[in-house]
Amino acid sequence: MTESSQSSWISDEPEKLPDFIIGGAMKSGTTTLHTILNKHPDIEIAHEELGFFDIDNLEQHPDFAFQDSKTAEWITQDLTKNPELFWNWYYSKFSQNNKTIKGEDSTTYLASSIAAERIAMQQKAIKLIFILRHPTKRTISNYKHQLKSGRATRNLEQTIRHNPDTIIKRSLYKEQLKNYYDNIPSHLIKVILFEDLIADPEITIKELCDFIGVEFSKYGSGDFSVHSNKTKLPRSEYLQLKRNKMLEYFGNYRYAHFLPNKPTEQKEVPFLHKAINKIHNWINPKAYQHSISIKPETIAYLDAYFKKELRGLDELIQMKAMTKWFND
Repeated sequence: MTESSQSSWISDEPEKLPDFIIGGAMKSGTTTLHTILNKHPDIEIAHEELGFFDIDNLEQHPDFAFQDSKTAEWITQDLTKNPELFWNWYYSKFSQNNKTIKGEDSTTYLASSIAAERIAMQQKAIKLIFILRHPTKRTISNYKHQLKSGRATRNLEQTIRHNPDTIIKRSLYKEQLKNYYDNIPSHLIKVILFEDLIADPEITIKELCDFIGVEFSKYGSGDFSVHSNKTKLPRSEYLQLKRNKMLEYFGNYRYAHFLPNKPTEQKEVPFLHKAINKIHNWINPKAYQHSISIKPETIAYLDAYFKKELRGLDELIQMKAMTKWFND
């Protein structure tokens, strides 16, 4: 990246930037955390996940680029070509009320190789919050999310064997957090555990209020009984995988109207795809009470892998995460 393109990533209006960012990890309770923090009268969090500081990263956001079927031209989210468009888009996601503490959450940031550097470049000390979950449980939850959303075309074991990065990479917290500690002062980084948030949300949220700089006492007694973004699973994992393979994601136009740089054409899902999907949803409905069977051997395999890969995490974050997750 050239010096001029790097400078494009520095906001000219730092007062419009968020005061804090929830940077992940994905499927670790970030939506629940967002919901609770957003209930505080002095906090406002952007409604959507924005993914702004890695918006041009193909690995993190393959759905943010569009190819025109006629010209073969790629429409990408390249801020350096029109910084004003992108920065104004980002600012528009936040209230400009100076009395409000502004935040955003983007679960791709923790695993992103560039987000930490770009956040560190800003002329505002943005605080970072990361919530970590038992890496094996997070990986399995990631698979379930891909299953129900149509992206998984293999079962858990086959995904681990043939395309492990799609579900495992976001559990490699040590190397990802080291990137942030290398770029951002440690007093601007707060790591919490999903297990602590679920076990005693009030204690965890009080710590975050102290970190963000708001009064915990302004919360109401019922503000902490939240568990958002639960995953509805299909009745049959087998049928869902068959459906996902048959109807592999038609285009990537989910974000067509959301992003600053929009595609030049709009595609309609074919009628046959719509019909097959409707029939599948009728015979294989999704519900909270449905579950999928996870082999204990697979859990043991993932546990052993993450014990090795995350060695030294406790020392990095100055918390007993590994001890809590793997108490042997």
